[in-house]
Amino acid sequence: MEVDERFHREGRERAASLVIAPSAKAETALQRYLEEGGYFVTTGQQPGLFSGPLYSIYKALTAVTLAEALERHLRRPVLPLFWVASEDHDWEEADHTHILDQTNDLLTFRLPEQDGPPSRPLHRIRVERGLAETVSSFLQVLPENDFSDTYIKLVRDAYPPGVTLPDGFRTILEGLLSDTPLLFVDAANPELKEASLPILFRELEEAEEHEALLNRVSSHLKMNGFGAQVPILEGGVNLFLEGPAGRDRLYREGTGFRLHRADVTLSASEIQDRSRDDPSVLSPNVVLRPVLESAIFPTVSYVAGPGEMAYFAQLREYFRSYGIRMPVIFPRHSVTFVEGKVEKVLEKFHLGVEALNRPHHELAAEIARADMPPAIRLSLGEIRGAIGSGAGYLAKATREIDPTLKGPVTHARNAAFSAFDHAERKILQAVKRQNEIALGQLEKAQQNLFPLGQPQERVLNPFYYLTRYGPDLIPRLLEEFQVALGTDSA
Repeated sequence: MEVDERFHREGRERAASLVIAPSAKAETALQRYLEEGGYFVTTGQQPGLFSGPLYSIYKALTAVTLAEALERHLRRPVLPLFWVASEDHDWEEADHTHILDQTNDLLTFRLPEQDGPPSRPLHRIRVERGLAETVSSFLQVLPENDFSDTYIKLVRDAYPPGVTLPDGFRTILEGLLSDTPLLFVDAANPELKEASLPILFRELEEAEEHEALLNRVSSHLKMNGFGAQVPILEGGVNLFLEGPAGRDRLYREGTGFRLHRADVTLSASEIQDRSRDDPSVLSPNVVLRPVLESAIFPTVSYVAGPGEMAYFAQLREYFRSYGIRMPVIFPRHSVTFVEGKVEKVLEKFHLGVEALNRPHHELAAEIARADMPPAIRLSLGEIRGAIGSGAGYLAKATREIDPTLKGPVTHARNAAFSAFDHAERKILQAVKRQNEIALGQLEKAQQNLFPLGQPQERVLNPFYYLTRYGPDLIPRLLEEFQVALGTDSA
């Protein structure tokens, strides 16, 4: 079913009523969408503390620039929309953030577990315990300069007592991206939940059929050498229901459905009755969510991270089973900040950025070996060569006396090699001590580019860079993320 056929005026009005337009640009764009008809470029993310890692910002900015490019191409309003995954129940993924301090040490700020039942959706958890202390400690790390007051106020305003992580996350993004037309939708919005019920109930009714479909697609991908990003679990339904053990995956069991952790069995009609009474209790999993999103919003493209790109390969036929064309999947932009102090270290060691993406001890040993005086390298090579050839000659000469002498000769050769390997390690340690300051700088550079051994964008909080480079940073990223379609007139 084409997007235009699904979204007449009434459908557009319903979609518009479900979104949050936090800025003047967003309000204007939404009004044009209603009057002229249009589409959405969507993206989304699980909430993270103080906005989470950099890639959340990158996703949002990619959606903004892609929407602009598609609007020029389609000559219709195209709006960027960010889905805040507030129904997610993984507290341990959302309760923390990482930031570098002014000496390039990586600090982690984590909220304590909050009182209440486990595995609740994030939108149900009001954060009280430890919030003020965590906010205060985080803000103390930010530098004091002409830019920092604005960002400090934004963080304080976003995290008052009793806030939920989704609300704080959204408020941060709204503040940082207020000069863009970015819209937001909260997955737990009551009106959205009400509008979602037809799709969720259909999934309940067609669970076995959809499991078989997804298994066929996954098997086809594997036969062609590709892995299935999302495992299709036997009996698993693409729905969660809140029960005694919190947000719980549904599994088919006979003619009914079982809550996985609570081990409670319900009939389809019982689940539907509960959901009609309170639509917030039933929610989609990672497979069904993009289908639900496209069923409610006229989505022309979805901005995805690398992992999402992979699992969308499993979903085309699943979309078709709902009579919906899967949106075009567009990779989010990625960028690595290389500050001047880091660039100097790279130049000093004649290294590129990717060269630092390895354990520090391996890189330090390689550099120490390269810095070892040539005379020492030459001597070690000559000694090893002499040991190897001498042992070979000796083994050959003793063969006629007693063939079993080969063992002691080989043992002596290996012991000699081992002794000089030990000597080389001691020499390398001495070279490292001599270069201790420089190698310390290298370790700091690695901490900046690949904290915790991961790309910077997957770990570091954006406020490290925002408070150093100020309000020009977001516009600069928008420039870098510009999308040029093949038929753009611009």
